[in-house]
Amino acid sequence: MTQVGGTRRSGLFRTKSVEQSIRDTDEPDSKLRKDLTAWDLIVFGVAVVIGAGIFTLTARTAGNVAGPSVSLAFVFAAIACALAALCYAEFASTVPVAGSAYTYSFATFGEFVAWIIGWDLILEFALAAAVVAKGWSLYLGEVMGGLSSSFMLGSVKVDWGAMLITLVIGVLIATGTKLSSRVSLVITSIKIAVVVFVVVLGAFYIKTENYSPFIPPSESGDTGEGLHQSLFSFVTGAGGSTFGWYGLLAAASLVFFAFIGFDVVATTAEETRNPQKAVPIGILGSLAIVTVLYVAVSFVLTGMVNYTELAGDESTLATAFALNGMDWAKNLISIGALAGLTTVVMVLMLGQTRVLFAMARDGLMPRRLSHTGRRGTPVRTTVLVTVVVAILAGFIPLGTLEEMVNIGTLFAFVLVSLGVIVLRRTRPDLERGFRVPLVPLVPILAVIACLWLMINLSVETWLRFVVWMAIGVVIYFAYSRHHSVLRKQPVDGTPSP
Repeated sequence: MTQVGGTRRSGLFRTKSVEQSIRDTDEPDSKLRKDLTAWDLIVFGVAVVIGAGIFTLTARTAGNVAGPSVSLAFVFAAIACALAALCYAEFASTVPVAGSAYTYSFATFGEFVAWIIGWDLILEFALAAAVVAKGWSLYLGEVMGGLSSSFMLGSVKVDWGAMLITLVIGVLIATGTKLSSRVSLVITSIKIAVVVFVVVLGAFYIKTENYSPFIPPSESGDTGEGLHQSLFSFVTGAGGSTFGWYGLLAAASLVFFAFIGFDVVATTAEETRNPQKAVPIGILGSLAIVTVLYVAVSFVLTGMVNYTELAGDESTLATAFALNGMDWAKNLISIGALAGLTTVVMVLMLGQTRVLFAMARDGLMPRRLSHTGRRGTPVRTTVLVTVVVAILAGFIPLGTLEEMVNIGTLFAFVLVSLGVIVLRRTRPDLERGFRVPLVPLVPILAVIACLWLMINLSVETWLRFVVWMAIGVVIYFAYSRHHSVLRKQPVDGTPSP
């Protein structure tokens, strides 16, 4: 094993130095334009996190799992998410390079682990964008008065609404990141206005008796059978329960996924002015804003109606207003959800293109994908991502694959949290614009929180995840390992031609 300029080479675990990662950002053919500010990053963070979850997930979780304590579940989930966010903030301020968890893993655990996490992020962002695009299409149908946003092409159902939003957003992203930020700001302002209006209006209909009991007595529940049960239940043989303290903790695991997406902010670090300060502000600022909104909505919702009236899979935020004689609110909420999902698709696709771009620049994906256009955006990568997401959203019924997004995200959180500890030990000399407090305690708590959430996902999801990772390993040894730019560099660390 040799150590050159902070770059370690030892088989599969060759690490790419932070200095080399930053030098690569200056290559003329693959240089991203630095247009973004801290405010832009906050907008991206809020845009991707405030989606359909605030309009649907809150009501179902209150009615079926936690009762009025769902607002406390959001607080617990936010704490777990904040632990991981602190780790992302330190990495983003230390390694201001596109790629997020992929780039951070390359600097700490080496090329093979970086490939695995990059392959994982491809799954997370592409699948999430397709799932959300399908949700956007459903709300589009409601806004259009119940008209269908799909048609039959022979025996194949084509979701034209999902494909439309994907293609439009692909054009926006290719045009420029700053333009994407401005469009996102306008749409995000609309959906936040809808959320605030809902909270203010709903507050007039709160009945304090609906908060009692705040944590309902525990009841037996069904966690599913066979592959549909959680990994925790499968291993321990524990039965499920709802409400009570166990229900509250289970609800925290469930609503945690409403926060997924803040890590996309880290993928734009290379396009940010003064990333050492702006990226931590963007990550932590957006997380603080969405936490306040989620807690406010859940508190008002459970105060408007008794939690038992929200039981079932069909209850939404509109249900509470309908039960109080305000059916007109359904249209307003649909518009807010439509606006919310638009920005979610945009930021997820933005994150996907940046991760793929970073992997291509390192040679682990075809290098031609790392070229940028005259506007300083990775046009080739954007076109590829847009086409793939459009096909997934338009032609493939995704269904239960949504949980794959969750496990992929949590896996990335675990590696980033561990990476902070590793980089503190291996490169204490690096300048860090933001430092996680109480290392290694905070990163370890982040890992524990994320692992707990992962084992509460179904066995079926775990099996699919393992299969996807196995495919990634095959691709790495068949292609990526032989085309790696780092592998081709001379031992003295100078760049190869």
